Amino acid sequence: MALGREEPMTDTPFERDLNSTQSFGAIDLTAMPTNAVIGLSVQDQAAIAALPVGTALLIVLQAGGGARFLLDTDKVTVGRHPRADIFLDDVTVSRKHAQFIALPEGGYQVVDNGSLNGTYVNRTCVDQAVLGAGDEVQIGKFRMVYYPGPQGS
Repeated sequence: MALGREEPMTDTPFERDLNSTQSFGAIDLTAMPTNAVIGLSVQDQAAIAALPVGTALLIVLQAGGGARFLLDTDKVTVGRHPRADIFLDDVTVSRKHAQFIALPEGGYQVVDNGSLNGTYVNRTCVDQAVLGAGDEVQIGKFRMVYYPGPQGS
């Protein structure tokens, strides 16, 4: 091989089957329920068990454990605004993106405030949705799982 010159490959080029795809051990996320609870830490489990009556907890899904947000008032605001109750620092989050509203019968609903990029519950874009245990709420890049506390009598 001379310097500065590239010799043609003598081996047969790699042949690809363009009619199929291969998986290399990745998890098939489409087969998993969107509200699956995977790997809650002992601390998260203890926090959920200790929730006061009529409250709820949002746990951010991320490697190494995520932040926890307590829902304990009638209205909890979420957004990129510095005065939001839950401040989410991401350009895809609107300043006043959404709010969690306490329901008279217990639990919470999430209400989108007309955000540019939407609010998702279990991967479906919603204007508002009543939340159930294990529901995944996505706002911007933040994915949070909803865990209700015990309900009063």
